[in-house]
Amino acid sequence: MDAWERLRETASEFGEQRIYASHHSIMFSRKACYFFVRPKKKVLEVCFFLGRKVKAPIIRKAVESSKTKVAHLVHVTHRDQVEPPLTEWLQEAYDKSTLLSGKRKTKPLKKK
Repeated sequence: MDAWERLRETASEFGEQRIYASHHSIMFSRKACYFFVRPKKKVLEVCFFLGRKVKAPIIRKAVESSKTKVAHLVHVTHRDQVEPPLTEWLQEAYDKSTLLSGKRKTKPLKKK
């Protein structure tokens, strides 16, 4: 599928990352997964994580996946759909992934 090749090429240009298969998905991650692709029979289901909720006609669903992340679901059927704004969101997800997945520092316990 041409759309898959274009997605992979686009993501590879962002920088250093791991691309691996997990169950029925292909994961793209730095420290943690910033987006994944589920190949279906007629579409590629793309899910990316941002620190904000985005409203756009191509986004099928946006769900809070944690306190800091919002998962966005997009269906891609054709190579030409892998263009802005989708590529910009994927770039943003890549750039912010370390910040969004980083563990918060907790205060040390007080000794009595």
